[in-house]
Amino acid sequence: METGIIEKRIQKPRCTLHITIDRFNKRVRVEDYLGHFQDCVEESLKVAENISAEKIIFKTRKENVQELLVQGFLYEGSIDKYFLGSDCFFLVKYNKNERRNSENWEKEDQILAGVQTLPLKAALDAPPAAYQCRKADESDAIQLAQLYGKVFEIYPTPMNDPEYVKKCMKSGTVFYIYAHDDQIVSAASAEIDSFYHNAEITDCATLPEHRQYGLMKHLIAKLEDHLVSNEIYCIYSIARSLSFGMNAALHQHDYSYRGRLANNCYIFDKLEDMNLWVKNYT
Repeated sequence: METGIIEKRIQKPRCTLHITIDRFNKRVRVEDYLGHFQDCVEESLKVAENISAEKIIFKTRKENVQELLVQGFLYEGSIDKYFLGSDCFFLVKYNKNERRNSENWEKEDQILAGVQTLPLKAALDAPPAAYQCRKADESDAIQLAQLYGKVFEIYPTPMNDPEYVKKCMKSGTVFYIYAHDDQIVSAASAEIDSFYHNAEITDCATLPEHRQYGLMKHLIAKLEDHLVSNEIYCIYSIARSLSFGMNAALHQHDYSYRGRLANNCYIFDKLEDMNLWVKNYT
């Protein structure tokens, strides 16, 4: 299946890279690396040049941050305890001025400031009984794809394709959903890295006419329970910086803001900045 996004393991004489080549979002992301660090950097830049990537994202460990900074990379965010207890830092390099510059930065700062004034919620109000929450399975793929197709005009991954949704499930991604009249109206997933015991809360979507009941907050809580019961203690999420509701949901679930990824991916109808939120159970 051609998605424009390829996960690749690159092995060279002195280094090994796990890299995501994302033609759709015009970026390259280094997920993990071993060996001679400078060789890792040079190899990632070659891959980026080969696909004319506008942004290179390096998920690096603390000991390599300075080496990337002196080579022109910029710090954009971090995830606490990502690498089995060691922090992960997002260092980036831009190959186009237009990709670096964000038109909505000031507005996004204002949204974030408003979100951070909200009190944390100790308990959640139950939605009406007509809404049923459960873990999704492959038989839900068609309805999930329809949901994502309705909510997002553009999305960083092809979640409007049922086969892609099934592929995600087969690779270990867990989905929780709310159904109303046997139709899926809200969903969220957890993309799990079982080796490093971390997970990303992602693919959060609720139909507009069902957003008044806080369904997403309940789905996040369900996903967290599932993850912690499976020894996943580092949980993070990347939310649209322009979305007050999604950032508020994460803040009120006691996630901590850890930075903003500029012009990170295409979502809704344009290239958007994304806020990084982190929660740890360690």
